[in-house]
Amino acid sequence: MEESGKEEIVEPEKGDERMDKFEEMMKMVKGMSPAELTKEMEKYKPVCICPKCPTHNTCAKNAQEILFCITGKSFMCISEDKGCLCPTCPNTPEFGLKNKSFCLKGAEKAQRYERALWGTKIP
Repeated sequence: MEESGKEEIVEPEKGDERMDKFEEMMKMVKGMSPAELTKEMEKYKPVCICPKCPTHNTCAKNAQEILFCITGKSFMCISEDKGCLCPTCPNTPEFGLKNKSFCLKGAEKAQRYERALWGTKIP
């Protein structure tokens, strides 16, 4: 604190931006083998609410498609938005997710990449 009793605000130096929770998680899994990554993902499947979402359909259920926030868009099953429960999923704060509609728009990583490229929200 400064002598005036006010806290001094320290701006981060260029290139010293802090990683958010999702970026930290991506850094952690970057060095994992495919088997380790699969094992890590298994921990999050029991709380995944994708199957309860109105957009999740019979095709996606039969294909066992879940965890779209990490795995990305539905491969062939989901093409119509019937509502999104992503913001209410217990994995959202756990992963530090900022986006939604992962089954239609792609994984968090993909949506962040597109936003960085185009500088706008993905519709």
